[in-house]
Amino acid sequence: MSISIGNRILLGFTAVILVILALGLYALAQIGEVRRSTDLIVSRDLAVMHQLEGIREGQRRMSDLHDEATTRFFLRALNREVPAKEEPTIGWRRAASATETALAGAITNVNEYRTQSQSAERAAAWQRIGEILTAAGVELRGIRTTTERQFQALDASDLATVQSAETALEQAKESFVRTMASAREALDEAIAAGQRRVGEVYEESRISTMAALATCVVMALAITGLIRRSVSRPLESVMAFVGRIGEGDLTGRIADASRDEFGRLGSVLNQMVEGLRQLASQNRAATANLNAAAAEIRASAQEQAASVEEQFAAVQETAATVDEITHAGAQIGKRAQEVIATAQATAQTSQAGLRAVDETARAMDAIREQSEAVAGNIVALSEKTQAIGEIIATVNDVSERTHLLALNAAIEAAAAGESGRSFAVVASEMKALADQAKESTAQVRALLGDIQRGINSSVMLTEEAVKRVALGKERSDTTHATIEEITARVQESVQTFQQIVASTNQQQLGIEQVMGALQNIRQASQQTAAGTRQVETAAANLSELATALTALAERYRL
Repeated sequence: MSISIGNRILLGFTAVILVILALGLYALAQIGEVRRSTDLIVSRDLAVMHQLEGIREGQRRMSDLHDEATTRFFLRALNREVPAKEEPTIGWRRAASATETALAGAITNVNEYRTQSQSAERAAAWQRIGEILTAAGVELRGIRTTTERQFQALDASDLATVQSAETALEQAKESFVRTMASAREALDEAIAAGQRRVGEVYEESRISTMAALATCVVMALAITGLIRRSVSRPLESVMAFVGRIGEGDLTGRIADASRDEFGRLGSVLNQMVEGLRQLASQNRAATANLNAAAAEIRASAQEQAASVEEQFAAVQETAATVDEITHAGAQIGKRAQEVIATAQATAQTSQAGLRAVDETARAMDAIREQSEAVAGNIVALSEKTQAIGEIIATVNDVSERTHLLALNAAIEAAAAGESGRSFAVVASEMKALADQAKESTAQVRALLGDIQRGINSSVMLTEEAVKRVALGKERSDTTHATIEEITARVQESVQTFQQIVASTNQQQLGIEQVMGALQNIRQASQQTAAGTRQVETAAANLSELATALTALAERYRL
């Protein structure tokens, strides 16, 4: 269905409103029908009732005028004075004509009502009223005929005829009154039948209105069910898809080609899943690179630790050698003193001093070679720390990219609303891991800075030691030449050996300085070893972090 959800709800609401409006119009029509029937029945009943009252009133008027006419007759017969006014007979005739006219009109109306009656009961009642009024018309004509005959007898002063007519008129009047009473009773029955018909019409209208209401309710429920079905089914499909995504399944897609909100939501979810799939792939690749970099850092740190251990061992050996040189210098001084004391042993002592100087020169060469080896190791260590710094920069860049990916995932999850809450949790975990990786790289970088500074200091100290060893070598060469000169010039042995003593003292001072430098180198080596262990620990932590990121990335199926 290509109609949007809002339009579906609007159409459903419009349909329900139309159904309610149709129900209201039908109810108004039924109410109008009830009112029309009631008004028609009541108006007819009231019209006939007024006509019957008019006929009865005309009959009483006729009776009054008749009585007045007979009273005038008897007054004249008794020679009594008669009031001067219109003759009652004239008024009686007018009243009789009006009464007959009203009776004829009532009969006409009753017959018309009978043909237009709304029920058989009402038709029967109108027919009975018509029959009664017809009989009353016959009686009224009889009363008029008898009264006219009596008026003629009054004019002829025929008292016997007047009295006989009076008796007949009394009987006729009583019969007419009874007939009109029957007509009124029949009218009451017609009114009761009309009331019953009104009740029937009301009941029919009520039943039909309730049936229409039930039909409208059924239609409204059907419309609501259709709208709910058109909304709930796509919504259940989307919720199932989102549930699979929350479980880590990124392999599916929503196959919804509709152009409504659910179709657009499916497109957005498909785009989001595609972005998450790419993010997971990039995360896996970055995690693999991070794991490899961590392994390289750890291997490099282990190699550096081994190199530092070797450097420390070389420094220990150099210190031992310099200590031996110190003892040798002390022996040379002692021997020089002995040469001064005993000039006779000058040649022998010179030979011993020459051998000692040769040993010193070899020791100096060994010290220089070891110092150069230490300097080379320190330079190699500096290059490895620089390589570690580059690797840490790469790891930091990976963590920043992971942080950016986590931020983008959080934005996408926030845009998805309630459906993207699980992705917000994943993005938060990825962000926390990226922050932890960044903090670890910052710690490793700080440690590498300390190591680099220590290495630079060690390089400077090693270069100073090499220079001092070279100076000691030069002095050893000078001592060697001096001893050879002593050997050639025995006469100057005392003075020469004094110079040897002085040179030996200076050599002792240089060797002590070399010992101090070696102590500094040993301390720097110890610090370098500690820093290397810290780098190795940081590399292990980084490897664990990479393993955790790998496990997190493996949660999603691509």
